[in-house]
Amino acid sequence: MLVLIDTNVILDMLEKREPFYEASKDVLSLCASKKIKGCIALHTISNIFYILRKNYSAENRRHLILGILKFLQVANVSHENVRHALERNDFPDFEDCLQDECAAQNHADYIITRNTDDFSNSNIPAITPSDFLKQYRL
Repeated sequence: MLVLIDTNVILDMLEKREPFYEASKDVLSLCASKKIKGCIALHTISNIFYILRKNYSAENRRHLILGILKFLQVANVSHENVRHALERNDFPDFEDCLQDECAAQNHADYIITRNTDDFSNSNIPAITPSDFLKQYRL
């Protein structure tokens, strides 16, 4: 099973945001233990690097992201996927549309996100970390 991890799940774990921390940490632990395969979109890395700038130095942000990349693969997205995302008008948020395109390009089974409503038109089913853990505990 391959899951694409949305930016908010990683941030919930890194910043220990409640009440989302435990479920996000548990999903990422499944990836780290190789019980499931996890991936992230390339743009997720730059988003995380930027968002964490207020609380972490550049060196610390690099260290955190390198740690994540030990168990999450960076998923490819093609030129055509980006073009298709720009042409789609069924997503109110372009970044979410890119997540969907990336998940589809890499044949992910799920997009794990806290914001499933944002993926109502997704090609790949979106599921919250807690629902994923309830339904697919390995």
